[in-house]
Amino acid sequence: MVTSLHELTANTLAGAPQSLSAYRGQVALVVNTASECGLTLQYAGLEQLYEELRNRGFVILGFPSNDFGRQEPGSSQQIQTFCEKNYGVQFPMFEKVVTRGEDQSPVYRFLTEKHSAPEWNFHKYLVGKDGEVRNGFSSTIPPESKELRAAIEAALAE
Repeated sequence: MVTSLHELTANTLAGAPQSLSAYRGQVALVVNTASECGLTLQYAGLEQLYEELRNRGFVILGFPSNDFGRQEPGSSQQIQTFCEKNYGVQFPMFEKVVTRGEDQSPVYRFLTEKHSAPEWNFHKYLVGKDGEVRNGFSSTIPPESKELRAAIEAALAE
């Protein structure tokens, strides 16, 4: 049984395996993303949050998913180009994953073990420096929300 996000590996958009242990000691916000969603504008807020807090030990991990409304149909290269061109995304992005159901990815299996599965794109999981999930935030909670920011600040202070 996986007890920490840091025990897992996921493929980057370039297809290279990335051990999530690289983020040990950092607070991570794990987000299932989609390029053709009404909430896609959240990329801008996520990037702003990342730019503002990354020097304090904060990282955003983006996991594209086509689970909701088939709103992420593109290839890894198309997703990367879209994110860079439209939102200047610099935070780590990974290959498309399944976030719920029978074929759920190991990352999302871990995230949803104690917190509910995403109901839509841009669901957020706050993971502490130790790799344990601290909280989940629905898609309707934008990156700029005071609630999310307070939770991130509390995790950074741990």
